[in-house]
Amino acid sequence: QVQLVESGGGLVQAGGSLRLSCAFSGSVFRINSMGWYRQAPGNQRDFVAALTTGVGTVYADSVKGRFTISRDSAKNTVYLQMHSLKPADTAVYYCSLRAILVVTGAEYNFWGQGTQVTVSS
Repeated sequence: QVQLVESGGGLVQAGGSLRLSCAFSGSVFRINSMGWYRQAPGNQRDFVAALTTGVGTVYADSVKGRFTISRDSAKNTVYLQMHSLKPADTAVYYCSLRAILVVTGAEYNFWGQGTQVTVSS
């Protein structure tokens, strides 16, 4: 089955940078979307950024100009480069994948395990 493994989270001071990585394994026929969401304690999971086939790159207003999403197709990996981090960015970050599987030919949504990002003031 498809699995997503995240890495790159950590503790940084305000104004600092981090790069998150998410690598997926498993056979997919087509990737429809790869993206990032985040969830702070007591809050719902919010959209951060995504690369969607036929659409391109989309960012939440709160991270525009500071975060960049990119993908390395050869490595089946999506990245989130984060600059000028703020305490409000503190959350667990989850990568997501929407893809059509080879075995079934149907679309499924998958989630990574989450990686903690903590920004101190």
